[in-house]
Amino acid sequence: MMSILAVLAALALCAAQWFIWVHAPVEATLGLIQKIFYVHMPLAGWSMVSFLVCFLASAGYLWRRRPALDLLAGASAEIGVVFSGLALVTGSLWARASWNVWWTWDPRLTTTLIMWFVYAAYLSLRASALPAERRSLAAAVLGVVAFLDVPLVFLSARMWRSIHPAVLASQGGGLEPEMLTTLFFCLGAVGLLWLWLVLFRARQLAAAARIEAAMVFDR
Repeated sequence: MMSILAVLAALALCAAQWFIWVHAPVEATLGLIQKIFYVHMPLAGWSMVSFLVCFLASAGYLWRRRPALDLLAGASAEIGVVFSGLALVTGSLWARASWNVWWTWDPRLTTTLIMWFVYAAYLSLRASALPAERRSLAAAVLGVVAFLDVPLVFLSARMWRSIHPAVLASQGGGLEPEMLTTLFFCLGAVGLLWLWLVLFRARQLAAAARIEAAMVFDR
C-alpha cells in the first residue's frame, strides 16, 4: 500500500506542474511569481490538517492510552511543522513580490508563526529525556492545548483587518476557473504526499519504539 501511495503522490505532483505552468494563466499584476501560491496554499492547508490529526490523536491517547495514537500524533506534528515552515518561507517569497516586504506582522502571518513555534516546542518535548510514558502523556496534553492556535490561523484573515487575502472566501477569492482547478489539483497532490509522509513517519516511530523497548528489556 505504501508503495502504491508513493507512486500516486509522485505522479500527482508531476501532473501538478503541468497545471501550474501550463493550465493556469499568468496573473496580470504579479506575473510568474504568483504561481508560488499553488505550492504555498496546499502546504499551509495540509499543515493545519496535520495539527488537527495531532489534536485528535492526542485526545485519543489521553482517553485510551494507546501507543499507536501517540505515535500518530508525533508523526503528524512533525510533518505539520515541516509543511508550515515551508509555507512561511514560500509566503515570504510571495510577500516580497506582492507587498515589497519579506515579513510583516499581519494577523495571518503572526498567528502562523506562533503556531510553528508552539508545535516546534511540542516536538522538543517529545525528544526530551523524560520516561516514555510520562513523555507521551505530557505531549498529549500539549498536543490538545496547542491546537487552540490553529483555528485562529484559519480565521485570522476574516476576523481581523488583514492584508493577507482570504482566497477561498464566499466570493471565490477572485480566482479564474483555471486557477481554481489548478489550486484544487495541487491540494490533492500535496495531500497524497502528506498522507504518505505521515504514514511512513508513523511506521518509523513505531519501529524506533520497538527497538527502544527491546534495548530496555535486554538490560
